Amino acid sequence: MRSIDLLDLLMTSKPGNSIESILQEERSFSPPSEIADSSSIGDLKIYQEMVAEAKSDPKAFWGKAALSELHWFEPFNNVLDWSNPPFARWFDGGKTNISFNCLDRHLSTSRADKDALVWEGEPGDVRRFTYRELHREVCRTANALKAIGVRKGDMVALYMPMVPEAAIAMLACARIGAPHSVVFGGFSAEALRDRLIDGEAKAVITADGGFRKDKAVPLKTAVDAAINNGACPSVESVLVVQRTKDPIDMQPGRDMWWHEVVSAQEDECLAEPMESEDRLFVLYTSGSTGKPKGVVHTTAGYNLWAHLTFKWIFDIREEDVYWCTADVGWITGHSYIVYGPLSNGATTVMYEGAPRPSNPGAFWELIQKHRITIFYTAPTAIRAFMKGGRSVPDTYDMSSLRLLGTVGEPINPEAWMWYREVIGGNRCPVVDTWWQTETGGVMISPLPGATPTKPGSATLPLPGIEADVVDSLGQSVKVNEGGYLVVREPWPGMMRTVHGDSKRFRESYWEYLKPIDGKNIYFAGDGARKDKDGYFWIMGRVDDVINVSGHRLGTMEIESALVSHQVVSEAAVVGRPDDLKGEGIVAFVTLESGTQFDDQLINELRAHVASEIGPIARPDEIRFSDALPKTRSGKIMRRILRALASGEEVAGDTSTLEDRSVLDKLRS
Repeated sequence: MRSIDLLDLLMTSKPGNSIESILQEERSFSPPSEIADSSSIGDLKIYQEMVAEAKSDPKAFWGKAALSELHWFEPFNNVLDWSNPPFARWFDGGKTNISFNCLDRHLSTSRADKDALVWEGEPGDVRRFTYRELHREVCRTANALKAIGVRKGDMVALYMPMVPEAAIAMLACARIGAPHSVVFGGFSAEALRDRLIDGEAKAVITADGGFRKDKAVPLKTAVDAAINNGACPSVESVLVVQRTKDPIDMQPGRDMWWHEVVSAQEDECLAEPMESEDRLFVLYTSGSTGKPKGVVHTTAGYNLWAHLTFKWIFDIREEDVYWCTADVGWITGHSYIVYGPLSNGATTVMYEGAPRPSNPGAFWELIQKHRITIFYTAPTAIRAFMKGGRSVPDTYDMSSLRLLGTVGEPINPEAWMWYREVIGGNRCPVVDTWWQTETGGVMISPLPGATPTKPGSATLPLPGIEADVVDSLGQSVKVNEGGYLVVREPWPGMMRTVHGDSKRFRESYWEYLKPIDGKNIYFAGDGARKDKDGYFWIMGRVDDVINVSGHRLGTMEIESALVSHQVVSEAAVVGRPDDLKGEGIVAFVTLESGTQFDDQLINELRAHVASEIGPIARPDEIRFSDALPKTRSGKIMRRILRALASGEEVAGDTSTLEDRSVLDKLRS
C-alpha cells in the first residue's frame, strides 16, 4: 500500500470506530513503594529529568552513558556522526569488545564466582556457569573458531537449539571479531540456505538436534540439506554440538564435533579490540516471502543500548535471577538473554523446552525451582496460560517474582490483568515493552520504580528516544488519533543498514513517510495512538487494520474485546474480502478449558464485541479452535489466518509453525 492509503486506514476520530475502547482503559497502577524506594530511577521526576537532559544535549547524554557503562580499549572522539542520514556512526574512534564487557570486566569483582548463566534442558538436566567458568568456555570456543579458520570479519552462522553453547558461540564470535548470524532453529533448510548465501557465511555452528515438547528435533540434517552439493560455496566448516545423540552424517574435512575441537583449546583468548562501528551481528527478519532482510547491528552502540535498557527496564539488582523465555534466534534472545544481562553482570536463565501436555506448568516449575525474580515472556504465551485457568499456576510457589515483562506484540488489557493477578500476585509491576529487531533494544516501556502503568499500554518512551505518532507528512496527530509510530532522532542501538542493500534500508525505514520538513524519520510499520497522558497504545502492524464500510478498525481492539469475555482465552482477528463492505471480520477464538461452543455462544460473543466497541465491529464469522497457528517464538501467524478466512491456499514458508497439526485442523 502507499503511505496515504495506510494513513486513511489508521486515521479516525469517531468514537467506537477504532481503538477507542482500549484508550478508555481507566485502570492505573502506581509503582509499588518497595520497588520505587530501592530503584535507581524510583520517581517519575527522575525519569523526566533524564528525558530533558537527553533532549537538550543528546551527544553529552549518550557520551556520558557510554563512558560510564562500557569498557573501552581506546576512547571515542565523536559521539555521533549524523552527517549522512540515515547512516549513523556512533562513538567513532573508540575501540571496545562486547564479549569483554559481558565477561572479562566482571572477573576482577565479586561477580567472578556468581552464576552468569543457568540453563535447564527440557528433560530436566541443569548446567550452571559462573562468570569465571563462562569466560573460560567462551575463550576455548573462540580459540576453536580460530583453529578451524575463522578470522576477524568472517561471518559465522548459528543454527542451534536453546543450549548454553548457543550463547557461548555468540560471545566467542564477538570475542574474535567474527560477526554472527543466528538463524532460528525452526527455520527450514531452504530458509537457512537463503540466509547463509546472503550473509556469505564461512562457518556454521549447529547441533545434532534439540528437545522440544518431549521430542528430539533434528538440526544437522537441515544444515546438510542447505549446504550439500555446493549449494553454499562460502561455507567451509561445520561445528556440531552433541545434544540428542541421534545418528547424523558427518562429512570428513568439513564437519567437526564441538566437544572434540573445543576441549583441545587453551583457556585464554584475548578479546579483539573492535572499532565502534564494526559489525557485531546480522539478524534476518522472518518475512514469509521475498528475499530475507539482514538487519545489521554494530559493536558499541548496540552494546550500550542493550546494556542501558536492561538496566533501566528490569531495575536489575545483584541478587536477581532473570529469565527471558525467548529463543536466541530472535533479537529478544540476543539483547535480553545474552548481551544485556551479561553486560550488567546479571544471572540469566535459558530454557530449552516449553509448556506441553506432559508438563503444562513447565514455566512455573522453573520459576519455583530457580527462584526467578524477573520474568519476561510474550502476550501469546500469557493468553495460552489463561486458557487453562489458574489451577496450574496456583500449585506453584512464585513468591520470588518481583517484576514481570511482556514482549513481542501488543498485550490485551485482560491478559495484562490476568498476568499481574495470577502470576504476579497483584504485587509485581508489569513492564510492557515495545521494540523491534531493527531498534536493537526496547524503545517504549514503563520503568518499574517510576512509571504508573495502564493495562495494554507500553506507556512512555525511554530517555533519549524521540518517539511520536504522525500522519504521512510527518506531522504529530491529535490526542487519541491514530497514526504512524515513528522515532524522530537517532539512538545508539539503531540498525545501521540492511546487509548488502543500503537502498532497501533507506526506502523501507527512513523514506516511507514524506515529512513536509524534508527530514528523515524512522518508521518500521507499526500504528499507534497517544492518550492525554502521553502514553503510547500500540495498534500493531499497519497492515493489521480492517476497513469495514469505510470504518477503520484495529484488529487488536477486536481481539481485546473478545478476550475480555469470561470464556475466551485467546483470539486472533483478520479481514477477508467482502463485496458489500469492502472487508468482513473473521475471528479465530480459543475457549477456556471445559467450555463448549455452539450457535448461542457465537451470538453472545458477537453481541459482546458490538457492546464493547460498536455494532460496526461485530464479527461476521467466528471460528473456534483448540489452538492458533503460532511460531515457536509465540507469534500468531495472521498471514495464515487471512488466507484461511478468504478461502485461499496458505502460501509462503510455514516452517516456523510450532505445531503443523493446528493448520490441518483449521483447514478442516
